[in-house]
Amino acid sequence: MSEPEGASILLIEDEPQIRRFLRASLGAQGYRLVEAVTGEDGLLQAATRQPDLVLLDLGLPDLDGVDVIRRLREWASIPIIVLSARGQERDKIAALDAGADDYVSKPFAVGELFARLRVALRRSASSGEPPESTFTVGDLQVDLAKRRVQVSEREVHLTPIEYKLLTTLVRHAGKVMTHEQLLREVWGPPYAGQAHYLRVFMAQLRRKLEVDSARPRYLLTEPGVGYRLAAE
Repeated sequence: MSEPEGASILLIEDEPQIRRFLRASLGAQGYRLVEAVTGEDGLLQAATRQPDLVLLDLGLPDLDGVDVIRRLREWASIPIIVLSARGQERDKIAALDAGADDYVSKPFAVGELFARLRVALRRSASSGEPPESTFTVGDLQVDLAKRRVQVSEREVHLTPIEYKLLTTLVRHAGKVMTHEQLLREVWGPPYAGQAHYLRVFMAQLRRKLEVDSARPRYLLTEPGVGYRLAAE
């Protein structure tokens, strides 16, 4: 799929240096930028400008960023990517559980930010379309209609739980999923606190799907937070 062109980005950020940097960087890539320096103004801009994506700093002068996410999610389904200087996992998990699609930790590499933007915008653009029956990234192919998984055209046998874990990640490809979100979707709400189940099955999946399970290409760990399936 081609690069999203002319997408409108709402940046809710109170640090002037980061706003200047992103204004130049995003503009050079053809994105249209709308800026807000407070949470309340950001919510107003989101309602009136209807951007394609929101970049949100958690540490705002008036509202906590997690509250901004919750209020946005009351009426909007647009992608939200958090820019977080908070290093603690609980802040990232709170943002994701509130409805954020992804997060990028400050200081961030602009290349990584653009990659996350592309994935979020593409996923949003395709959300209203019928889901594709085949997911492909690199040498990994998941045929959802035929329940077939291949790596480098070699069929891989997965147990029912392994397959459900993989297809859950496929449905949210490119998006960070917390341990609790995965446990609830794959095993059910009673298992939301059983993180060891997830570690065991993720290790099994990596052994079957990755060339080097210690350096995964597809099944990526977000330390202390959860996992993400690479989408490009």
